[in-house]
Amino acid sequence: MDDRNDGQAWQEVLDFWFPEERSPQLDPAVHQDYWAWRMRGGADVEITKRFSDLTAEAAAGERDHWASDSDGRLALIIVLDQFSRSVWRDRARAYAQDPVALALTMESLSNGHYAAQSAPWRKVVYGLPLGHCEGPDHLDRIARLIRLREEIAAQAPAHLAPIYLSLVKQAHDVREVIARFGRHPHRNEILGRRSTPDEEAYIAQKRFPHLRAFQD
Repeated sequence: MDDRNDGQAWQEVLDFWFPEERSPQLDPAVHQDYWAWRMRGGADVEITKRFSDLTAEAAAGERDHWASDSDGRLALIIVLDQFSRSVWRDRARAYAQDPVALALTMESLSNGHYAAQSAPWRKVVYGLPLGHCEGPDHLDRIARLIRLREEIAAQAPAHLAPIYLSLVKQAHDVREVIARFGRHPHRNEILGRRSTPDEEAYIAQKRFPHLRAFQD
């Protein structure tokens, strides 16, 4: 194992996923565009071109050692929670890595890795699996996600705070969906699940929380 090469690999992930870190002064409109790009699949083509092999390796557990470092763990969460959705979009495999990404996030909240991050955009991404991974404790995890995002918004630079308050609202929107259905209904067809009539009506509206961010 070459630690130097590993560090370069996870830094490439972070540099790609956080373009705002190349800007000495971050304009709120540009920053919001970055969030829309991250949350709505705008990076699918480039992720598939550049990171398909890495994503498959991470899904196979071959990058688990990245989790020994706070930045490496964040990069691994990005690959498992986000790149998987791009590389395997519209396939069940897109969500198969969610439990591992969630375990990485949960551990980060107790081992200091989450707290070691200072940039608000990094902390938000660190917490994404709390809302993404389905399971019996989903509502409790989303409640924790909301608290974390409230803390992030309170600590964010004043000119960026409205963006992070919007992401607090988005977490509340996710909570409403899970409280109502117990799962993310928009995944049902991909995962081979039968939708209830209530879920079918919800899906037909196409007002999913990850698409509504910054619009409501």
